[in-house]
Amino acid sequence: MKIKNCSDCGKSFTCSEGESERTCWCNDFPPIMPLDFKKDCRCPDCLTVVVKDKIEEFVKTVTPANAKKCLPKYYLGNGKMIESIDYTIEYGKWVFTKWYHLKRGNCCNSGCRNCPY
Repeated sequence: MKIKNCSDCGKSFTCSEGESERTCWCNDFPPIMPLDFKKDCRCPDCLTVVVKDKIEEFVKTVTPANAKKCLPKYYLGNGKMIESIDYTIEYGKWVFTKWYHLKRGNCCNSGCRNCPY
């Protein structure tokens, strides 16, 4: 495990990139943003902000008509759920984001607040 400093805020964090037993925590995040080779890794807090912003840009383009076709297949049903990206907790209840519903791939017909379908 390596200790790195965030390229945005300078905070120290652990990185396990390249270790054979496991992958780095950042691999749980959706690969929605292009890599910026001018910067090194970001800490969990900064990466969450950047990925969340990219996802919000993307979901603004989603309509009920294109929802089922807009997400590449490798996102569907893929990945660990991440708070503030896949869900928020409001008054002790989980509220799934539009991104989560898109990854799910279909409507559950429960009247979800952020349903894109």
